[in-house]
Amino acid sequence: MSKFLWKGLLVSPAVLAASLVVSSTALAAEQPIEIAAAQANQLQLAGTATETAQPETTAVTGQPASAAPNLTVDTIETIEKESAAAKVAPVAEPTKALENNSVAAADLSETQPAAAPANLSETQPAAAPANSSEIQPAAPTNLSTEKPAAQPEQISQSTAPTAQPPAPSNVLEQINQYSAEGSEDTVGQVTSVSQLSDVRPTDWAFQALQSLVERYGCIAGYPDGTFRGNRAMTRYEFAAGLNACLDKVNELIKGGTRNLATKEDLASLQRLQEEFAAELATLRGRVDALEARTSELEANQFSTTTKLNGEVIFALTGIARGEDANGRDADRTTAFGSRVRLNFDTSFSGQDLLRTRLQVLNLGAFSTNNTKTAEGELRFNAGPFGTASNTVGLDALFYQFPLGKNTTVILEANAGAADDFTNTVNPFFDGDGGTGALSNFGTRNPIYYLTAGTGIALRHQFGDKLELSLGYLAGNAQSPTRGNGLFNGSYGGLAQLTFKPTSTMALGLTYVNSYNFVTGTGSNASNFPARLGSFGIDSDNNLPVSSNSYGAQASWRVRPGLAIGGWAGYTNQRILSNLATPTGSVQRGDQKIWNWAVTLAFPDLLKEGNVAGFIVGMEPRVTSSTNRSLPEDKDTSLHIEGFYQFKLSDNISITPGVIWLTAPDHNKSNSDLVIGVVRTTFSF
Repeated sequence: MSKFLWKGLLVSPAVLAASLVVSSTALAAEQPIEIAAAQANQLQLAGTATETAQPETTAVTGQPASAAPNLTVDTIETIEKESAAAKVAPVAEPTKALENNSVAAADLSETQPAAAPANLSETQPAAAPANSSEIQPAAPTNLSTEKPAAQPEQISQSTAPTAQPPAPSNVLEQINQYSAEGSEDTVGQVTSVSQLSDVRPTDWAFQALQSLVERYGCIAGYPDGTFRGNRAMTRYEFAAGLNACLDKVNELIKGGTRNLATKEDLASLQRLQEEFAAELATLRGRVDALEARTSELEANQFSTTTKLNGEVIFALTGIARGEDANGRDADRTTAFGSRVRLNFDTSFSGQDLLRTRLQVLNLGAFSTNNTKTAEGELRFNAGPFGTASNTVGLDALFYQFPLGKNTTVILEANAGAADDFTNTVNPFFDGDGGTGALSNFGTRNPIYYLTAGTGIALRHQFGDKLELSLGYLAGNAQSPTRGNGLFNGSYGGLAQLTFKPTSTMALGLTYVNSYNFVTGTGSNASNFPARLGSFGIDSDNNLPVSSNSYGAQASWRVRPGLAIGGWAGYTNQRILSNLATPTGSVQRGDQKIWNWAVTLAFPDLLKEGNVAGFIVGMEPRVTSSTNRSLPEDKDTSLHIEGFYQFKLSDNISITPGVIWLTAPDHNKSNSDLVIGVVRTTFSF
């Protein structure tokens, strides 16, 4: 026992304290004790500068004991003062920090502080005693200290940086606090490596780098150009700033300028390089890997200005029951079709957008094949009164760019639509067929369909809450023939004010003036087309029809999982001339057409990204008419639609849904029509 104490006098006071703890335990159990200074799996405590050490630490081995008497702080402090002559010189590497250790016993062997700095690591017992003035040997503790030149012992604590080294008694109090887990006065247990690896503003390394940054202007890492000297940095943040300063100094040296680095700065840089060598190597390795990946992407991309994105829809649909607009049983055929869109989005300045879309359709229109009316028409099929074939065609083609700070100009070259330049105020339903509602009617207010084609539009923001949208689109702008062109053929002009009082509420007021356009939803009378051939009348003569439409749309997200909305639309449609046909005549006259809808959405229902939606409304219906050849609709048909969009992944969703039409073509003589749809959408 005397030999054990004599050798303890040769080591640092903290190691001597550990020896006393273990020797007391050995006396109580009459068994030798084995103590070790663990050297593996240690964490660096950032920001501690050290120098080379010379003396060695001596060790004695033994067997663990089952119990030990309490050793108070005062006793250890007294012994520590008596052995103050034993000093350990600082070492060249950063100080190591507290680390959880699962080893039940350890060996205290001879170590070389010059090559491996002394460390303080400790194992937390499962149920440590609350007495903060005692060290419990039930959980063996590795103690080692590091003494900078001409300074007392110092242990940096991860939870709060200190400007001056603490007294020896404070060191032992910190050790006791860490060992007293469960006590109300206990310091919080370290649970993250980042808590031990921050470079704090009081560290010499931090201050040294800050001085270099101010002298050479090598700021790195923060967009606002500040060094942020009032907060701790991670070692990798610090290494990034250090690397920037190294590059700056190298540039000065290579350039041979007068503002070369001083010897003191070079010495500081060398010291910082040595301490943060691991972080610098890791950081440079990551940068090299990132540059390699960037080069590979640039070598394999087809354009530096264009991105490709696309959408593919598979749709299984069919008529479950009911009669068409002519009172005949609707076809019960089940159809499986698709729509494919490829968007090439190009930007030349980062603020503009050139979109070129290629599209393929092969799902025919219900209005042509079985319903005989545009009611219930699906959004992703060929469109009202249309056919489809697997032919690749140019769909949307437009270019938008900013004009000033609050204005955006949109040039529509082909297949332009209202939603390209205005807010349709139906966020959970207007997915243009790929997401949201399944039908044309459920997607947006039908008056928006009264403008389409080629033209120009703009959007202007009056602050954050008010937006003005203006647009003019022509249906046959590309045709130089008589009665067509940009101004002589069909056209639609739209103006809308969109008011957003809050981030969850929007209100839109819309006006549309159109010529020879139809809405594509609603009854046959309300959709009296510009060409009589759509109704089977063999005539190439245009029947001029103009209209003025007014709409109001609203949407309100009541809470994160509930949103309500709807719209109302009114159209005053006028047939401008009489037209004689082989089967009869069409006379001049006015029609008043109304439509409305109420929507209910449940975002993130059952899973984030899912949406359940319900729509109840009346598709366009002629409520009064001065045209005897086109009388008003007798009854009221309701459009009832429900869907649930289930998100399988970020790129795949499945949407089953049902569309129920009461009294098709606004005629109660026709049986209700039920359309079933299962839509699968792939996006990339």
